[in-house]
Amino acid sequence: MKLNSVCNLREVAAILQADFKGDPELSVTGINEIHMVEPGDIAFVDHPKYYEKTLGSAASVIIINKAVDCPDGKGIIIHPEPFTAFNQLIRHFKPFEFSTQRIAESSVIGTGSHIHPTASVGENSQIGNNCIIHANVSIGNDCIIGDGVIIHANTTLGGDAFYYKKRPAAFEKLISCGRVIIEDDVELGAGCTIDRGVSGDTVIGRGSKFDNMVHIGHDTKIGERCLFAAQVGVAGCVVVEDEVTMWGQVGCIANVTIGKGAVILAKSGIGKSLEGGKTYFGSPAGEARKKLKELATLSILTRSS
Repeated sequence: MKLNSVCNLREVAAILQADFKGDPELSVTGINEIHMVEPGDIAFVDHPKYYEKTLGSAASVIIINKAVDCPDGKGIIIHPEPFTAFNQLIRHFKPFEFSTQRIAESSVIGTGSHIHPTASVGENSQIGNNCIIHANVSIGNDCIIGDGVIIHANTTLGGDAFYYKKRPAAFEKLISCGRVIIEDDVELGAGCTIDRGVSGDTVIGRGSKFDNMVHIGHDTKIGERCLFAAQVGVAGCVVVEDEVTMWGQVGCIANVTIGKGAVILAKSGIGKSLEGGKTYFGSPAGEARKKLKELATLSILTRSS
């Protein structure tokens, strides 16, 4: 997420009422998770396993729960709960806007687009030209929809990420401030759910088509001309390259990449990254021919015993 205006390290530390190290005038231009930080961004880290990675990342400011040496050219903010501090900054720089209208005044609707009277469009969202938005579709804040998009009944865009930190008494939610981007000529079936990014974008690529009841998690990037059948579920921070087909009830774990042109057969479970141009089956998913041979061999062994 980019800030509306540039601030500096001293100002950010003051918001958090925390000590800091580094140049007080160091510019801050955004807030992001570690996997997508850029120079100028704030990131947080609260586990020793990830200290080195975060301190060595592109982030300009790191919120950390331990006093450490400040890397050259960066800023450090020392806070006992970096996760909570990150939420505090999101609330400060991007407070939630609750729309009281069916179509928010701040939204932009293109020419030739039709929106059913029961559908809703949130604050700062955009719908391109010649789109069809069916009954009871919910388009949340900060959603960007291209031209020629069709969204069927009861689909929701821009729900919060499923992202929690376990505390002794409850789960603390990481506030989502990212966007959903639906590119041109996408069609989403009935009852689909596309979560917004935590701090970045969830993207559905040009020309992709979803059946009913498909779920896409936060910050996932779906490529162009992908085809997803009913009840496909893709977790957060997944990269699905172009022309991937996932048949019914395929499930995919977070933080993996599915290569271009891969085909995943029905009810498969993806537990690791998969190369493109191959067909996969099973849980955990493997190359379909090998998996089917294994099943055939197991059947023969079972009968012979």
